[in-house]
Amino acid sequence: MEKFITLTGIAAPLPMINVDTDMIIPKQYLKTIKRTGLGEGLFAELRYDEHGNRKSDFVLHKPPYDKAQILIAGDNFGCGSSREHAPWALLDFGFRCVIAPSFADIFYNNCFKNGILPIRLPQSEIDKLLDDASRGPNATITIDLPNQEIRGPDGGVIRFDIDPFLKRCLMEGLDDIGLTLEKAHHIEAFETEHRTRRPWA
Repeated sequence: MEKFITLTGIAAPLPMINVDTDMIIPKQYLKTIKRTGLGEGLFAELRYDEHGNRKSDFVLHKPPYDKAQILIAGDNFGCGSSREHAPWALLDFGFRCVIAPSFADIFYNNCFKNGILPIRLPQSEIDKLLDDASRGPNATITIDLPNQEIRGPDGGVIRFDIDPFLKRCLMEGLDDIGLTLEKAHHIEAFETEHRTRRPWA
């Protein structure tokens, strides 16, 4: 998993509440277990009409937001089913950070397991970031994870809270497999002792 330390990028505004995982990545895209290629289906029902044509007025089809790495979203983002394809689709499109007033718990934790930083902020702070994100080419903000700060294009700073363990996992690029491999020497020592004490097993 790619480490997350600092990120400077375009922030795209999507001030919709209750964006569920089916809206993030519709069910017809769930046939794959690969994490790549899902970016094309991200927000498909918002991005394409019934004939598969791009909706030019959707924010992610407008420059510079088509290259956005940060999403400023509404309350209760990622609600609905627990599909892990939702963070996969966001990551494949290019998003490394989602900022919202609240997230569904399973989606929130799935983000950390896939290298995406979800940040919870009060609506008043979200409104400031939505204003920053409305600036087109100047909608660049910086996410500083070590210092837990968001810096806007005008130099304003917003601090955010994060669980220390989840912060370490992102900064060190540790998913569940990586965390297990940290204990590899303990596992090997146990297996060696187990074979010695119980050779019949």
